[in-house]
Amino acid sequence: MPTLIKKGSVVQDDWVLLREATSPEVFEVLQGRDIIVPIKFWNLYKTEMEDYSGNITVWLDSNEFIEEIKGDPHKFPLIALNFPVFSDGRPYTVARELRQNLKYRGEIRAIGDVLRDQIFYMSQCGFDSFLIRHDQDPHSCIGALKDFTTNYQSTSLEPNPLFRRR
Repeated sequence: MPTLIKKGSVVQDDWVLLREATSPEVFEVLQGRDIIVPIKFWNLYKTEMEDYSGNITVWLDSNEFIEEIKGDPHKFPLIALNFPVFSDGRPYTVARELRQNLKYRGEIRAIGDVLRDQIFYMSQCGFDSFLIRHDQDPHSCIGALKDFTTNYQSTSLEPNPLFRRR
């Protein structure tokens, strides 16, 4: 079972991640739970979700863009971005776009093939929670948030590059 790291600690994950939601009947089974659904599912069944008693938010795969959230992304308390494989870095760009261009202040969660080596860089792009892969040591992953003391380039956390901070 994956472990959730948020705000530098291992925390209880109260959200149910639906990887393969196919019909609105899933709402009957999960009534009252907070759920994360694929963006395509959200766009197909958002009217059926209006009476759902729990919180609903979305996740985007690496080949999906923030434009697929029709309307305002700020209505979602959390947006999850999927890393299908370690080497696919497209969600970094989506996270940075959410933070810098759209001024999104909710939680951005990394899901999928999330490894220790990525966590520091994910945090610099705007991710603030990480659903790490089951074979990763959570305490080592928390330590990754402090692997580096400074960045040369600008990031979502530090908009000025190092040469401007001197």
